[in-house]
Amino acid sequence: METNLQKFISYSRILLFLIIFSLPLSAQDTISTEAISAVAETPSEEHSEVLGYSISSSGISIQSVLRGLLGVFFLLLLGYLFSANRRNINWRLVLSGLGIQILIAVLVLNVPFFRILLDGVSAAFLKVLSFTSEGVKFLFGSFRFGQQIIEEPLINFAITILPTVIFFSALTSLLFYFGILQKLVYALAWIMKKTMRLSGAESLAAAGNIFLGQTEAPLLIKPYIDKMTRSEVLCLMSGGMATIAGGVLAAYVTFLGGDDPVQQLFYAKHLITASVMSAPAAIVAAKLLLPETETFSDEMKISKDRIGNNFLEAISNGTTDGLRLAVNVGAMLLVFIALVTLVNFLFEGVIGHYTGLNIEIATLTQNRYSGLNMQFILGYLGAPVAWMLGVPNNDMLVVGQLLGQKTVLNEFYAYTQMGALKSAGAFVYEKSLVMTTYILCGFANFASIGIQIGGIGSLAPAKKSMLSQLGFRAMLAGTMACLLTATVAGMFY
Repeated sequence: METNLQKFISYSRILLFLIIFSLPLSAQDTISTEAISAVAETPSEEHSEVLGYSISSSGISIQSVLRGLLGVFFLLLLGYLFSANRRNINWRLVLSGLGIQILIAVLVLNVPFFRILLDGVSAAFLKVLSFTSEGVKFLFGSFRFGQQIIEEPLINFAITILPTVIFFSALTSLLFYFGILQKLVYALAWIMKKTMRLSGAESLAAAGNIFLGQTEAPLLIKPYIDKMTRSEVLCLMSGGMATIAGGVLAAYVTFLGGDDPVQQLFYAKHLITASVMSAPAAIVAAKLLLPETETFSDEMKISKDRIGNNFLEAISNGTTDGLRLAVNVGAMLLVFIALVTLVNFLFEGVIGHYTGLNIEIATLTQNRYSGLNMQFILGYLGAPVAWMLGVPNNDMLVVGQLLGQKTVLNEFYAYTQMGALKSAGAFVYEKSLVMTTYILCGFANFASIGIQIGGIGSLAPAKKSMLSQLGFRAMLAGTMACLLTATVAGMFY
């Protein structure tokens, strides 16, 4: 094992040397006249303007692959440094997980057949999403389709986006009751179990998190949780942190895509891909941070517990859970936006104003930032990480800012800010927009630690102490998984 690690480090040094040579010498990305003319000649120019960026995708290149490999190496090194047991890291499992991610990225982003297939899945997803509007019309028709009495932001968010969370929660509960989700989960779990040699329970949990939330997916393996090892529990928690539930995925599509079908299809495709790719990425991150050293069970049977005694109760329970989630999301956004405004007032309105830092920061950033505020601080803290992942230099500040907001606050707030920045034309490269979509696509934040301790702990009270101990490690693993997914996607975009 030590010999393999030494080889890994040696190859990484060579890779780092090659990457340094491939980087531009200036602090800003240089765009050649050939590249500009190539973009102008492509039919995607109008499409790019609609989506809110200036430079469309350039496809696979040696530099993009090398930058992506640098990001992968950086994240693996991070996992190695924070590992609780470096000697027992299963590098075969790590490479298998990376291989699955790369395979998915290549197929979805570069193979026409699979791209068309995913477009079809995304279109079907959007068709189901459109059914929500009928219920919205019935409840809020006088507001939205008659005389406008309330303000546009409320129409766009509270009345259009939050109801999708409720509808998809009810639909997911119904599919779970009829056993349809379980069959999809079992098929994906079987693939991951065979390729990565996982236990049956963690394979099912990882696959379940693609479709279900971080407190619903553990229902699939409820009988196993009490007997799970520490490494398996971390894998369970990390999967929940690294992926998103179907309800909020629908909300993100609506929020980022608005009423434009082109944008909706664009974001639906990448959000679905991100959720699938993050499942093996979460396993890689968890097994780096806490390798398996105990005996585990290979048994892989899905719990027969249903969400309700009949399909009507399943719909009712899903609706209630969705309503609770929608209200929770709305309340969190209200509080977080107010708190960010308060902090910005103290930083920019008081400290920055009376010390003269606001003028210096505005000059330094060429008016990208108005002064000493959270956006400026998080942008510069997160920019080096964004650059390491392969984000173009022109966009690394805005991506770093959103990464910081997602980690410190939550992903829903970060997506709202991403939508605002996109509409304002803050993104220069299509690649940056796509990578940010992947980076934010997960529940890895401080609030999720408490949610998992309460949710999973209610299914297995004996594991509450272990869940508390692994909370911060799970958040780190979930963050690493989202970043790894974005890095791999960026290599081939």
